[in-house]
Amino acid sequence: HKDKKKSQLQANEYSHTLPRGPASHGVLGFHSNLLPSNHPSEDRRSGATCLPGGGLLLGVFDGHAGPACAHAVSQRLFYYIAVATLPLRTLAELEQAVQEERAVPPLLEWHKHPQDHSGSHSGQDAFHSLRAYWQLRLQGQVPVCDGGSISSALVDAFSRLDDDLSLEAQAHLRGSLPGRSLTCPLQVALSGCTACVVHVSQGVLHVANLGDSRAVLGVQEAGGGWSALSLTADHNAQNPAELRRVAGEHPAAERRTAVRHGRLLGLLLPFRAFGDVRFKWSSEALAHLCETRPDVLAAVGGVRAPQNYLTPPYLSARPEVTCHRIRAADKFLVLATDGLWELMHRQTVVQLVGQHSAGVTLGGLQRLLLERKGRALAALEDQNAATHLLRHAVGDDGYGGVEPRRLAKMLSLPADVARMYRDDITITVIQLNELHA
Repeated sequence: HKDKKKSQLQANEYSHTLPRGPASHGVLGFHSNLLPSNHPSEDRRSGATCLPGGGLLLGVFDGHAGPACAHAVSQRLFYYIAVATLPLRTLAELEQAVQEERAVPPLLEWHKHPQDHSGSHSGQDAFHSLRAYWQLRLQGQVPVCDGGSISSALVDAFSRLDDDLSLEAQAHLRGSLPGRSLTCPLQVALSGCTACVVHVSQGVLHVANLGDSRAVLGVQEAGGGWSALSLTADHNAQNPAELRRVAGEHPAAERRTAVRHGRLLGLLLPFRAFGDVRFKWSSEALAHLCETRPDVLAAVGGVRAPQNYLTPPYLSARPEVTCHRIRAADKFLVLATDGLWELMHRQTVVQLVGQHSAGVTLGGLQRLLLERKGRALAALEDQNAATHLLRHAVGDDGYGGVEPRRLAKMLSLPADVARMYRDDITITVIQLNELHA
């Protein structure tokens, strides 16, 4: 039982250490893990270094209505961010290589678990869309980021990818893409996903958030204690600013219908997401989809325009970007899908990661042994900080520890039952600075 529980918790764990020096951009390394609830999991994660020397990208993606959108976004978004942030001369070299039919130099060095990004994807269509994006930048039709704002580049990359996902689905509907069955472009556009991505370069964090995943900074106080600093805000009905934004984008007559029962048009919890074109396309486009592709209707459980669908789009793919310069007291950043935050408060998350980080040093382990034997053993059990968080989130004993029988029971639930207790959980813990001795 214990071995099965351990292997289940550790099956998707991944860690990566960055070389010391300027190339690390202020990051020591990161730990990541994913614990599915849905089968297959609707969560995805990504990690990559931009080439050449463009910083580190890490992200978590929470899919809904199936995994297709999260899968595509986790594979493609970082390429769009690279194109949005690269110098124009580098993009010109890329374009020349394509025109001369030479090998295109890689834009990203991926850091991923062997099972991440498994499955087929329409690579050729994705490449054509990406090339069109860098061509627009070269033609001066996209805001230039050379030495400028990473924030605006992130916003543009998110928005452009979402537009391309929609355009590729429309092209498929018009029959300009091969295949008669429900294929990738439509699955991607009709499902959806939230995204929380951090770009780290030269000691500065830019967090781009879309939806209700979160980024929380672990700050070590002078006395050795921990505080949690949120770098994101949820885009849902619990956020008054989001309610005001949605209300302001539609006529006053829709005040009572744009958001009902805490959901967009009474249906969707996040107010910002990739995909979900039935909250973005025109009523006519959705009607055409239903008329021409009844197989789509059957496959995704209905895509007719929602009730009171008067002035689309209702859903935004524009991320909210936060900029933060890494300070000496900033020790780690936790990116996680809402499956974690539904089970655990941000302060508890930071405490656990802080204690775990201290526990992997000898001095810290001695302190933990003096404080509480059980906590020291838990810190030893998991080398990976994300796994440590998963163990506590799922096996919480109510007193800051783990109840082994509860953990074993929660991990042995069949998929259809597990979803009643928790969501898919994806966590990436980014180590920023050494801890104080």
